[in-house]
Amino acid sequence: MQPPAIQLQTESNKHRITQYLSRLHPFWFTLYASLTAFSLYTCVFAFRKAFTAATFEESAFLGVSYKVWLVTFQVIGYGLSKFIGIKVISELKAQSRALGILAMITIAGLSWLLFAITPKPYNLIFLFTNGFPLGMVWGMVFGYLEGRRTTEVLGAALSVSFIFSAGLCRSVGSYIMQAWHVSETWMPFVTCCLFLLPLLLFLWLLDKVPPPSVLDEELRTKRKPMLHEERKHFLKSFFPGIVLFVTVYVLLTIFRDFRDNFSAEVWKVLGYGNSSAIYTKTEVPVSIAVLVVIGSLMLIKNNKTALMVNHLIIALGMAMIGVSTLLFENNQISPPTWMILIGTGLYLGYVPFNSVFFDRLIAAFNYVGTVGFIMYVADSFGYLGSVGVLLFKEFSYAKLSWLNVFISSGYIVSVSGGILILCSATYFHFKHKIWKATFPV
Repeated sequence: MQPPAIQLQTESNKHRITQYLSRLHPFWFTLYASLTAFSLYTCVFAFRKAFTAATFEESAFLGVSYKVWLVTFQVIGYGLSKFIGIKVISELKAQSRALGILAMITIAGLSWLLFAITPKPYNLIFLFTNGFPLGMVWGMVFGYLEGRRTTEVLGAALSVSFIFSAGLCRSVGSYIMQAWHVSETWMPFVTCCLFLLPLLLFLWLLDKVPPPSVLDEELRTKRKPMLHEERKHFLKSFFPGIVLFVTVYVLLTIFRDFRDNFSAEVWKVLGYGNSSAIYTKTEVPVSIAVLVVIGSLMLIKNNKTALMVNHLIIALGMAMIGVSTLLFENNQISPPTWMILIGTGLYLGYVPFNSVFFDRLIAAFNYVGTVGFIMYVADSFGYLGSVGVLLFKEFSYAKLSWLNVFISSGYIVSVSGGILILCSATYFHFKHKIWKATFPV
């Protein structure tokens, strides 16, 4: 424990840095917050996804691929934390974020160490203990960014981190195994060690970000924790629309998880199994495209208009998934081009839900609350669906190749998701008219 004098000095230094950031020009503040959030979550992702660079082909348990078991246990833990996060994240106070992130990362990292030293199949449990704490981190990090004039840019920067980092951490994991001859079981922990110090640095920097200003609150409504009755009232107020966009999000989460967790298997079928750089090469263009599109929404001042544009962007992403897959099947585009296009479409649909869609929803209806609540409602069902589809494939269509499943899933997500998101746009368009008539500002 620090002596009182040192502790007061530390708090004073932090306060001075926060005050300095609050006086920065909006451009420089946005740049600072965007880079720190992006870098922090890039490091966090290494604690979650590096293991997917391995295929674990020589291992199986109860007749099922060992990697499927690993993914399933992690997703169960991650999904369960989303259900718990509905309460925890929505009620979390700002001063508890940094400590909470540090605690969650520590548990996740130690889980990989225990995974490496524990024999199979008993080490499966440590995928659960890895996924469970990490499911809380996104909401804690986004809490620093929501409710601001520039939330589109901040949220987009944070969101593209998991596009970029998904490729980066798999490239790092693949390189560690190929160049350093680290085993598949030790590779995830070694990767975590490489990213630990940068993670601590960026967490310290992000924790200096000041709360939203008075002008931010005027433009995006005040953000505060939502207790049980407030959460219940929000669900009751927008239930049909919530059902529609949560269903879309479930489809996108399933597809995104499949692409992330089994990309090594898909690339192997496509003939790129020995290229550790292929992950990063295909994810960087996706990251840039999504950042530009989502970040540009900041230019739209009217919250209702921005909410409708968010719906259209998601619909565009759905269309890109289907069209690019059709072009690939007809040999009109190469596998890397297909993965870039399908990734861009996927994340044009997925990223708004993780950054600006809910922020604009709350602002459009002048609803005092927090993005964390509705985000975790959507996430909880999204990962529940991901586990269900994974088990369905393994036990019902075990002989079907991952590539064929990926292609079929793309068409399903494209058509059904496109219809549902347009229905959601229609609902919220008319709901907003009724709301403004009932609760005029």
